[in-house]
Amino acid sequence: MNDNKTRLKGVVVSDKMDKSVVVLVKRRIKDKRTQKVISRKKRYIAHDVRNQYKEGNEVIIREIRPLSKKKHFIVEGLIQESVQ
Repeated sequence: MNDNKTRLKGVVVSDKMDKSVVVLVKRRIKDKRTQKVISRKKRYIAHDVRNQYKEGNEVIIREIRPLSKKKHFIVEGLIQESVQ
């Protein structure tokens, strides 16, 4: 089966919810009019089944069916642990 779901890389900024984390995803895009590179960022609420990801961890999130009003992503894996 071909998995065409969106995958994003970001940093966990909050792990205070039960089985959920907030992931900040930063992107750099080129402005169409001025041709300058602009930074964009967005926060996604992602499902964390085992509550194993902590603040500062760099993770990959994958799009899934809606689990709640705001939760449409699941944490797929850890890239780098925080250095705290």
